Amino acid sequence: MRKLAIVASAVLAGCGSITVPVAVISSNGDVMRGSATAALNGGSFQVAGKANGKQISCAGTYDSWNTSLTISMPVQCSDGRRGFVIATREANGLDGSGRVRLKDGTEADFVFGKAAQAF
Repeated sequence: MRKLAIVASAVLAGCGSITVPVAVISSNGDVMRGSATAALNGGSFQVAGKANGKQISCAGTYDSWNTSLTISMPVQCSDGRRGFVIATREANGLDGSGRVRLKDGTEADFVFGKAAQAF
């Protein structure tokens, strides 16, 4: 509940939304970069970059009011692939990591918040 209060306070304080960087890292070293945004009306994320030599983007939405540390979100990519993301947030609600799993068997790790700034 504390995490929700921190995020809600920042949004209500005039920010309107909170955006953090995201980096998706494939097993072969490809990195896709983007952002995740939490707002009063919901959350969204998007990344873009090269994957297996092709330029693609992937995006999805999530319930920004969900206070669980681990959440699951649907993801859809510009090449038609779909799947889901499992994200585990740190106590501050702004940093964390997780796993992307697409229905074709593709998997990748990702980080968001401070850790994503290194990519």
